[in-house]
Amino acid sequence: MIDAYISDIAAALRSLGVRPGGSLLVHSSLRALGRVPGGAETVVRGLLAALGEDGTLLLPALSYELVRSSNPVFDVRGTPSNVGLIPEHFRLRPGTQRSIHPTHSVCAVGPRAEHLLGAHLEDSTPVGPHSPFRRLRDAGGQILMLGCSLRPNTSMHGVEELVEPHYLFGEPLTYRLTLWDGSVIAKTYRRHGFQGWEQRYDRVGEVLREPHLKEGPVLAAQCHLIEAAALWDAAEAALRRDPLYFVDRVPG
Repeated sequence: MIDAYISDIAAALRSLGVRPGGSLLVHSSLRALGRVPGGAETVVRGLLAALGEDGTLLLPALSYELVRSSNPVFDVRGTPSNVGLIPEHFRLRPGTQRSIHPTHSVCAVGPRAEHLLGAHLEDSTPVGPHSPFRRLRDAGGQILMLGCSLRPNTSMHGVEELVEPHYLFGEPLTYRLTLWDGSVIAKTYRRHGFQGWEQRYDRVGEVLREPHLKEGPVLAAQCHLIEAAALWDAAEAALRRDPLYFVDRVPG
């Protein structure tokens, strides 16, 4: 039964437009997919089957709820992610690599994993020029919103970093980072703020159309597939026209 679900997931993803051999960043909701025997592992195997042996799968391992001003400590080997069951399962899966960033790390497996993840430590912002999100854009990759709508799209923070609208950055913070070899360093980052603002990345649907944005089902979930380079171009243009395009002020 599990093999049938893996095949169904892979077939639906390829029908949606996922490229075999490509690089794919996935934001996900396990619940939205409905009942999935084998849970997160079945979903991961379906994603890998869609990409094939030459493809690279990436999932965010964001830890901003755990690593904050009251606890500015990150261990790339052990700090959990806080963005759902599928990313956390993927983080713990044998062979998965993880980029080094206290709040916005990314996990990956595949032939381009090291290239996409390896330089994230060089950035001093969450989604800077060396981040996997930016490198995915430059590599011609895709972004899959697997049953989670268009809102939780971390790449949009990278677009905002290009424009730097006034709401984006808060106070810098120095973090204690434990690296893969167990060594510890201190590094100061510019953090995202958003105080008093609600993110409205669903408005990407107003500036991006097919073939750069496709929509379709995977099991019980309605999903969106985005061409990363087209997203960055269209969203940056929208932000430069209106720096508040992708946010609403929170009442009160």
